[in-house]
Amino acid sequence: MSASTRERTARPRRSRTRSRNISGRPPLAVSTLKPHQYDLRPVCASLICPDCKTWVPITGIQAKRQKLVPHDTGRAGKDAAVRCQGSNRLVTVDIEFEKWQERLEDGSAETTGRRRTTVRRKPKIQPVPAVSQIAAQKQTSSDDEPSDGRPLWLLRKMEWASTESAVRETETRRAALPDSDAPLGAPLVPLTTLHPRRPAR
Repeated sequence: MSASTRERTARPRRSRTRSRNISGRPPLAVSTLKPHQYDLRPVCASLICPDCKTWVPITGIQAKRQKLVPHDTGRAGKDAAVRCQGSNRLVTVDIEFEKWQERLEDGSAETTGRRRTTVRRKPKIQPVPAVSQIAAQKQTSSDDEPSDGRPLWLLRKMEWASTESAVRETETRRAALPDSDAPLGAPLVPLTTLHPRRPAR
């Protein structure tokens, strides 16, 4: 492929240009842009072109007349060489350097001070426990109560000693009962044989 038929690509944008051409469009006032959309430092005076949305150098920043250098809409060496309509457009620097720097620093401090909004989730409602579960929790909490310093096995041994006689007596009575079912809460079964007498006539 010859150089004549090769597709032209966008050229690098120079910081200064000797072109005396001036665009017929009205001058672009810097005050209409946001502080982060332009740079007034003499070493890198530039702004974001409103037409192609890319950074373009400002030529003659310290002269009487400032304008945007000729530039293409695409990236240098990659996109097609399409000349932007904002090329050679006059720029009106109607804001002082100190005022621009102050506005830029205030905006940066405000952005830094912002905090991310914390999402507060609703607490999950625990289901109400059943009566048996409440009783089991009370029993467990009573068992876990701290003692007076004595080991748990000693406390249980003392509790068993206090109820041992009653348990032995209950076991004796249960062994003397006949092999039949008795209703709960029924009177004790007599252990001696009863001989009822007939009343005298």
